[in-house]
Amino acid sequence: MSKILIRGAKVLGGEPQDVLIDGGTIAGTGTGLSAEGAEVVEAGGKVLLPGLVDLHTHLREPGREDSETVLTGTRAAASGGYTAVFAMANTFPVADTAGVVEQVWRLGREHGYCDVQPIGAVTVGLEGRKLAELGAMHESAAGVTVFSDDGKCVDDAVIMRRALEYVKAFGGVVAQHAQEPRLTEGAQMNEGVVSAELGLGGWPAVAEESIIARDVLLADHVGSRVHICHLSTAGSVEIVRWAKSRGIQVTAEVTPHHLLLTDELVRTYNPVYKVNPPLRTERDVMALREALADGTIDIVATDHAPHPHEDKDCEWAAAAMGMVGLETALSVVQETMVDTGLLDWAGVADRMSFKPAQIGQATGHGRPVSVGEPANLTLVDTAYRGSVDPAGFASRSRNTPYEGRELPGRVTHTWLRGKATLVDGKLT
Repeated sequence: MSKILIRGAKVLGGEPQDVLIDGGTIAGTGTGLSAEGAEVVEAGGKVLLPGLVDLHTHLREPGREDSETVLTGTRAAASGGYTAVFAMANTFPVADTAGVVEQVWRLGREHGYCDVQPIGAVTVGLEGRKLAELGAMHESAAGVTVFSDDGKCVDDAVIMRRALEYVKAFGGVVAQHAQEPRLTEGAQMNEGVVSAELGLGGWPAVAEESIIARDVLLADHVGSRVHICHLSTAGSVEIVRWAKSRGIQVTAEVTPHHLLLTDELVRTYNPVYKVNPPLRTERDVMALREALADGTIDIVATDHAPHPHEDKDCEWAAAAMGMVGLETALSVVQETMVDTGLLDWAGVADRMSFKPAQIGQATGHGRPVSVGEPANLTLVDTAYRGSVDPAGFASRSRNTPYEGRELPGRVTHTWLRGKATLVDGKLT
């Protein structure tokens, strides 16, 4: 593997310096490093971050390759600056056995655009009735440590308790999709003023908050770890903040779209804005930003949810829920958190690389940009600003809520263990 010298990069937004990659690891940092025998990348003041890690990605394979595949999803990840993604279990068949998680893991290794760590289902078939093979999935070649029925809530308290007890034995974590199903029957959008005016079934905040409250208490009782997927309400923030103040082992994520978009957009009836959990109010958005800034919310996760054109190009009620997000996540975080002064780039590295890698135990990822560490890196042109054109996406799907919207920042380079997967904005 050839040497690469990244010249004049602002590591985590600091002063410009050089970073030398050699043999898949970082061999040197500082100013005036020798370029002898190295390919030179002129960073010109761009920001260099550790490779991003997404704890919540839907790659759809096996079973829904019309939406996404491991290949197209990991190419999208590399385009967005990610070097590792965690693939959710709601595939067909469901990733509830060692065989299925190993299949996904091996596909990730074969394609090589980023590391793929499968997430195992909590219950068989995501049906919420019987625990899946948690131990077998952990002991498999995939080494699963995160388990989730995402797309569905583990609403049975006894099943949730048993899952928390089981994963505690090997240091795993249960990632909960917090949605009380009885409170959201027929729900189409956030319950509030807009839903009342539009006559659409409302999705109340308490449907999320009640599950989070129950689960942090269960985690405390068992002494295990629980992770809250796509937290979306101000009330949920307060519950997590309270739980952390009590020393309960809870972590939480927020999606980029919940940091930027509100339920006012549903007035367009454009199904691209239909998502689970739904877009909330401006008050919720502001609370989420503040919570991400102060650390109550630990990480940003994309909930990248690709769908084929026909599943979104239809009437609102029939449309699938979800948005693609891997290729726009960093730009949205820059817009909502960095350009507003709520986070600096070191904070972005913490929320989008260090902590998600820590929660998911992604070996070799979320590491400092320092000598001896794996060269999993992303270079960002933070001065760039342009409109989002989904026609250029690497993802197989185009269901982005940002089409035509101007956003800041552009990932120009991504390296996975020293191998360039993205160069000058183009996949290798």
